[in-house]
Amino acid sequence: MKWPLRIAAAVATAYALLCGVVLAAMMQTPERFGQFMTYVPEPVVWGLAPGERLWRWARAGRLHVGDEAPDFSLRSQSGSARVTLSAFRGQRPVVLVFGSYT
Repeated sequence: MKWPLRIAAAVATAYALLCGVVLAAMMQTPERFGQFMTYVPEPVVWGLAPGERLWRWARAGRLHVGDEAPDFSLRSQSGSARVTLSAFRGQRPVVLVFGSYT
């Protein structure tokens, strides 16, 4: 009776370790997570591990409705200047659209 319990404990430990490693990778920048995914087969992350649930938890963010947006800076469309969000605070509403139109 000891062997089945030891095997079950080893499998549970390995699964918990896998989920922990995947979660830690998902909490990194998208570039680092992409590097991680080059070495790990997708069925392991999205099939064996609860990848979707871990992804939603790791990327939930910390902002809530009504919170002030964090400041950031981007290049202008022409690329000649930098635009900072804080420069518009208190002046007018700012709408940010991220995506591809191609």
